[in-house]
Amino acid sequence: MTPALTAEDLYREMRRMPASERVRFFSLLTSQAFATDEFTHEQVFGEIHQEPFSANEAAEYLEISLPTLRRYVQCGKLAPSHLVGRNQMFSAAALRNFKRHRKQVP
Repeated sequence: MTPALTAEDLYREMRRMPASERVRFFSLLTSQAFATDEFTHEQVFGEIHQEPFSANEAAEYLEISLPTLRRYVQCGKLAPSHLVGRNQMFSAAALRNFKRHRKQVP
């Protein structure tokens, strides 16, 4: 019986692969890895929807720069849900609604 391949063995083998083969490997992996798994949105992102986002996380989620997020807050387009010290925190629900509304407005 052949011993199982460990993660370290696989990593060493992958480093020896030509770059084009690594690309093919990861393409195959991503297309096949979860083909039979049918995760719901709730299973994948369920815990996130309750957590408050920091300003950096909110900007990343909204796909905008941090200065743009700050401008939205200053002009009242977006409001933090609460402060932790000097850090503004944003509710996930408010960010989802804001993002959805931004996509609808041309």
